[in-house]
Amino acid sequence: MNQFFHLQTISDLLKLFELNQTLKHPLIAVVDLSNLPEHVHDKKKISSDFYAVMFKNYSKNNIKYGRKTVDFQEGNLICMAPNQVIEMDDDIEVSATMMGWGLYFHPDLIRATSLNDKMKDYSFFSYEISESLHLSEKEKQTLYDCVVKIESELQENIDVHSQAIIVSTIELLLNYCSRFYGRQFITRKNSNNIVVVQIEKILSEYFKGNSISEKGLPTVKYLADQVNLSPGYLSDLLKKETGKNTQDHIHFYLIEEAKNSLLSTNKSVGEIAYALGFDYPQYFNKLFKQKTGKTPIEFRSMN
Repeated sequence: MNQFFHLQTISDLLKLFELNQTLKHPLIAVVDLSNLPEHVHDKKKISSDFYAVMFKNYSKNNIKYGRKTVDFQEGNLICMAPNQVIEMDDDIEVSATMMGWGLYFHPDLIRATSLNDKMKDYSFFSYEISESLHLSEKEKQTLYDCVVKIESELQENIDVHSQAIIVSTIELLLNYCSRFYGRQFITRKNSNNIVVVQIEKILSEYFKGNSISEKGLPTVKYLADQVNLSPGYLSDLLKKETGKNTQDHIHFYLIEEAKNSLLSTNKSVGEIAYALGFDYPQYFNKLFKQKTGKTPIEFRSMN
C-alpha cells in the first residue's frame, strides 16, 4: 500500500526529498530533481498546499496518455495545483542522463498580485499527470531560462523589488506553458480529431437512448471519463478543435433535442424540461433562450 504524504510547506518538500539545500524564501524553491536519492521514487502518494511545475526527461512506463509519433520526445512538463495528488512509482526508468527541475511556490507568494487572479486561466494545472506537456529542446531551454532567473533572484539579498521580479518571471514561465500546450494541441491534431468524433458519437447516442431518463444530463466529467481524459484537458482540446468547450457541446445536443420535442410533440414546456433532466423548468427556459434567442413557447409558435 502506498504511503500518503501531505506537504504543508516548501520546507516539508525538501525534507521529503532529503535535500540539504538552504531554503532562501519560505514560499518558493527551485529544486534540482536529478539529485534526488533513488529511493525517493519508491511508491508513495503526495499532495501539497502549493503549486508545482516540474520538468523531467524520464517517464513512467505505464503512462496512460501515451506519446503519439507527432509528439516532441525531449522531455515532459507536469503542472500541479494545491491539493492535487501525484503518485510516485518505482518503475521509473533511472539512467545516468536523468535530469529535471522543479519550481514550487505557495499561493501566499502571489496572493496580493495580479497573477493570483490569472491562475484560473492556466487550465493545465487541472490536467492529469498523464496529460503532461512534451517539450522540444528549444521549449525546454526557454522554460529553464525562466527557472534560472528565479533561482538567481532567490540568491540575491531580498529587497523591495524581489517579489515583483520573482512573480513576474513565474507568470512569464506559465505564459510560455500556455503557448507550448497550444502547440501540442496542434501537433496532436489527428488524435484530437478522433476525440472530437468520439464525443459527438457519445452525445448523439446519449440523447437518442434512454440515458437521460436513467442518468440525467451528461456532465463534463462523464464525457471526460468516456475518453480517458481529465475534464480540463478535454474542454481545452475541444475548444481548440471546434471553438466550443465540453459544456457547449452538451448544450448543443440538449437544445437540438429540445427543439425536436417542441416541434414533434404536444408535451408542455415543463414536461420537456423534466424529460431532458432539468429539475426546474425555469432553468430550461433560461438556457433555451440564451442559446436560441427565443423562449421555448416562442420557438414552438414560430414554427
